[in-house]
Amino acid sequence: MAGPMEITALSAAALAVPAIPLSMFTCWSDMRGMRIPNGTVLLLAGAFVLIGPFVLPFDTYLWRLAQLAIVLVAGIIANAGGLMGAGDAKFAAAAAPYIALGDLRFVIALFTACLLAAFVSHRLAKHTPLRRLAPDWESWSRGGDFPMGLALGGTLSIYLILGAIFGN
Repeated sequence: MAGPMEITALSAAALAVPAIPLSMFTCWSDMRGMRIPNGTVLLLAGAFVLIGPFVLPFDTYLWRLAQLAIVLVAGIIANAGGLMGAGDAKFAAAAAPYIALGDLRFVIALFTACLLAAFVSHRLAKHTPLRRLAPDWESWSRGGDFPMGLALGGTLSIYLILGAIFGN
C-alpha cells in the first residue's frame, strides 16, 4: 500500500538515523549559543551524500543534491538581506536533499507549524521557571532574535519520522 508522501519509507528511515540526532543537536546548540556549528551542517550533508545512493534512484539522488545547491544560494541571498542567520541558511541547505520535492508543500506547512510551536514554546519557557533548567542559554537574552535551528531541526526530524511511517 502506497503512502501519501512521496518520500519512500525506506529512504526516510535510513536518512533519519543520522539526521535526527544531528537535528536535535542543532536545536540544542542554537538555543544554547545562538549558533549552528559548521561541523554539524557538514555531517548532515555528508550523511546524505553517503547514504543517498543506497536508498534513492541515482537520478533522484542527483536532483536532491541540486536541491542542496539551490537552497544554499537562496540562503546566502536571504542571509545577505538580513532575513536569516548564516547557520540557519547552511542547515536549511544541508537538510534540503532529505526532502522529496513532491512533499514540498507538506514540508512548508510542517515548517510553519514547527516554527509557531517552537517560537511559542521558547518564549513561554523564557518567561517561566523552566528557564532555570538552562539559565545560561544565550537565546534567552538575545532580544528579538529567535533560535531558528529549533524549528528547522524539528521540521526535518518530524518529516523523516512521518516519512518512515507514511512514505511510499
